[in-house]
Amino acid sequence: MFEHLSSLPPDPILGLLASYRADENPNKIDLGVGVYKDEAGHTAVLQSVKEAETRLLQSEETKAYIGPAGTPGFNAAMQELILGADHPALLAGRVRSAQTPGGCGALRVLAEFTNRAKAGATIWVSDPTWANHVPLLGNAGLQIKSYPYYDRATSSLQFDAMVDTLKNVGEGDLVLFHACCHNPCGADLSREQWKVLAEMAQKQGFTPFIDMAYQGFGDSLDDDAYGLRLMAASVPEMLVAASCSKNFGLYRERVGLAMVIYNTGAEADKGQSQMLNVVRGNYSMPPSHGAAIVESILTDAGLKANWEAELTEMRERINGLRAGLVESLAAAGAAGDFSFIQRQKGMFSFLGITAEQVQRLQKEYAIYMVDSSRISIAGLSKGNMEYFCKAVASVL
Repeated sequence: MFEHLSSLPPDPILGLLASYRADENPNKIDLGVGVYKDEAGHTAVLQSVKEAETRLLQSEETKAYIGPAGTPGFNAAMQELILGADHPALLAGRVRSAQTPGGCGALRVLAEFTNRAKAGATIWVSDPTWANHVPLLGNAGLQIKSYPYYDRATSSLQFDAMVDTLKNVGEGDLVLFHACCHNPCGADLSREQWKVLAEMAQKQGFTPFIDMAYQGFGDSLDDDAYGLRLMAASVPEMLVAASCSKNFGLYRERVGLAMVIYNTGAEADKGQSQMLNVVRGNYSMPPSHGAAIVESILTDAGLKANWEAELTEMRERINGLRAGLVESLAAAGAAGDFSFIQRQKGMFSFLGITAEQVQRLQKEYAIYMVDSSRISIAGLSKGNMEYFCKAVASVL
């Protein structure tokens, strides 16, 4: 049965990680993998997570299944974190959700759920978008089209071109937006631009599908959710895929949320039965441990305050690295204007160099990034910043 299968190339980022690990250069830098790292280059467990996990291990009395939807406490706490406690969609009883195995699980569940409502529906994604969006959504049966988003030549958002393309999108289509901290470019929509898009969605009737993987990594938990909350208050139906990997540091625990806003509460009940049926036929039940940690943190005032303080520390470190990178590149004599890096948000930015220059950085300096020149900002530190910037200046 399997003898005719051919080998596929490794995932570019995972392949890059393997090369990095094998490199013996003591000055090597990994800017490929999108995980938060501290100044020592370590992805540590948050103290709030450690405390919640300790309490969980002491209090947990069973390992029985938690059901396809996950726990009601987790779902309610995440809905409130994403939308805000007093959001009109929540108050009207129009929101339903399910705990999923990471943000990837949420994207796939929502894609399969959408395909039940309209087989082969078209979803528009930004150019560029996170690479895994295409297989997660497309393999579920949705048709992928793209809209302009980021101009690599000017390192800026192409909002006018984006609007011109989306003017042609109407009822029956979905449009995927990044809630904040756009992956891979770091260029986010302004509040005024979100208002324009919300009006377009309301007028034209397309369904927003919002991926929120980095809430709290841009400006704040509430500010990063501004566009999502505005859109949710403007349209009758909307889908949201959320991840707890970054803001809680729970990468390997795979904690996510698939959330749908419906036009009425009655439609929400019917839709939820379909979404849970998708879950049942996919992975049956979500894992419990990571979501239980999140639930503990979000429902305990002390733990939540500690978590928010840690999240603020991570966010401020990333924003500080962005400012330091711009300053250090200038000090190293790097040709060009890199000020856009400081204006962008979250973990990622395109450095704006060629694939050949990226390869030189790897071969000559053991600096690893994907050929598009997307860098994970958190891979930098005060200790390696000067080395990195001098290397970049040398290949420009």
